[in-house]
Amino acid sequence: MEGARAKPFDLLTPYIPLTTPRQLIDRAEQRFLASDLFFGHGAGNALDEAAYLVLGALDLPFDLNREQLNGEVTETEQERIRKLVDERISSRKPTAYLLNKAWFAGLPFYVDERVLVPRSPIAELIRDGFLPWIKAPEVTRILDLGTGSGCIAIACALAFPAAVVDATDISPDALEVARINCGRHDLGQRVNLVEADLFSALGDSRYDIIVCNPPYVTEGEMAALPAEYRHEPSLALAAGATGLDVVDRILADAHRHITPHGILVVEVGNGRTALEAKYPRTPFTWLDFELGGEGVFVTFNMDVQDIQDKK
Repeated sequence: MEGARAKPFDLLTPYIPLTTPRQLIDRAEQRFLASDLFFGHGAGNALDEAAYLVLGALDLPFDLNREQLNGEVTETEQERIRKLVDERISSRKPTAYLLNKAWFAGLPFYVDERVLVPRSPIAELIRDGFLPWIKAPEVTRILDLGTGSGCIAIACALAFPAAVVDATDISPDALEVARINCGRHDLGQRVNLVEADLFSALGDSRYDIIVCNPPYVTEGEMAALPAEYRHEPSLALAAGATGLDVVDRILADAHRHITPHGILVVEVGNGRTALEAKYPRTPFTWLDFELGGEGVFVTFNMDVQDIQDKK
């Protein structure tokens, strides 16, 4: 839930004809800076958000060259972008929902308000093949708990082409979005979507990697969320007074579903201190990310008694 709030901007900037992507991005940035927006859904500031919206609307790559930045934009495209900028400001919807488009681990995904906007730093871990915690040849089964849009499951399937991925979610609506994305990435045969409350429908299945970005927002944090986050499903955010309601349940059952050489990877946001205090004997290893983000642990050889004592 990291992001940045926009700073005021002088609206008396001389008007510039908006006929190129560069000009559209500049004007969108100006308008975002002049509005009380919060950036935390794929962009951390007004310029990045403006580029996300304009280039996404034009189906242009983020690494486009100078010639593309100065290319001509049709009047129809200009009007669409103007309306998108207006809606971003008036509705406070994240740009990803306005475009129905988000990126995770360098991959495109369809998103709408049935799922969270992908933004977990776990993407970096997937791109690195979960090194040094796992050896790729050993990975044959992966589990993504609370898959939402399916972004983690799909990125894992592409990173480990020999593995089968199970992806669970309690929300049928979220699974519909995940199904769209599995189809777009041609992974319908290798990513199994399962309607389930965490491990409830998995029987005795065991996995080499269990990965989860669960709800972890505390009651206090939910009450203070910027408007942008209120467009996301609360079911995927809220996790009780301490933010550990779902994480507690994952830890209680994960040891039954991990292979002897397997790992559990979970994002807990700001919950590190509370989690370590509650499970002092569980060997959490907290990860650092080159691209930013925190609150993700890897664990293995879990102290089952430590976890059972907390039930």
